[in-house]
Amino acid sequence: MKRTAVKVAIQGELGSFSHEAAERMLRSCTVVPCARSVEVFDQVQHGSVDAAVIPIENSLAGTVAEHADLLVARDVFIQGEFLLRIVHNVISAPGVKLSALRKALSHPVALDQCRDFFRHHPKIEPVPFYDTAGSVKHVVARRLPDAAGIAGLHAARQYRGKILQAGVEDDKRNFTRFFLIRKSTGKSGVAAAQNAVQNAVRKRKSDASAPRYQQLIPPGANKTSIAFKVKNLPGALFKSLSVFALRDISLSKIESRPMRGRPWEYVFYVDILRGDDEPARNALRHLGEVAEFVKVLGIYRAA
Repeated sequence: MKRTAVKVAIQGELGSFSHEAAERMLRSCTVVPCARSVEVFDQVQHGSVDAAVIPIENSLAGTVAEHADLLVARDVFIQGEFLLRIVHNVISAPGVKLSALRKALSHPVALDQCRDFFRHHPKIEPVPFYDTAGSVKHVVARRLPDAAGIAGLHAARQYRGKILQAGVEDDKRNFTRFFLIRKSTGKSGVAAAQNAVQNAVRKRKSDASAPRYQQLIPPGANKTSIAFKVKNLPGALFKSLSVFALRDISLSKIESRPMRGRPWEYVFYVDILRGDDEPARNALRHLGEVAEFVKVLGIYRAA
């Protein structure tokens, strides 16, 4: 019996960096492109796809804010991460020459990562576009004689574009971190996190008391992503972070983001270098006692 390919949602067109990351993370998957990020999360939450691959952070541009917010708000769970080296290429329709270009289209973040190229080619105007691969799809389909897209090698192959210049990114150590997410087994959002934190992180005494996301944790998981909000009290953040320091648990990232719908209140995003073990569970239980809410976003193998 032939196995059905795993359906994976991405934001952007086929040929995008997300497409490449999805195929690197899940072999022989069927990629489902979505125009907007919220559609990706909708597809996962409604069960229309088996999983999604989303960019969460770029080594130059920082966190993808919308995706960070959606991880807290939606009923999803991170199962893996992947680091993709980002190589930008100038890609045109066949027959176009670099000297003929007057415009280069791409996502604003990609354009910002190629400043040196535009400085060396002052006659080429950077033009923001909704997607890197989408820019190549556009210029090739319309056979534009004076325009190119800036995107990855996957886009050139997908749309049969011509690479006029490869590796135009300013920094060769340019990486994007991607998450593999699946539908969670528990309830979602901030309200659910506030109501369920004590039970979700309590030390397991039986199968019934185990966290409901337990079955989603892959073998060998050694990294955990969480989001939490501290109480408005002196020393609240110090007390929250001390739950990890007291147990010699290393943090690889901590970042704050404004909380949607609650002006001047913030959510902290933290990555800890532990999987689902006793010290981590005790730390999360302790954090639940001092924080206003805690949500475990995922437990997975570090890239």
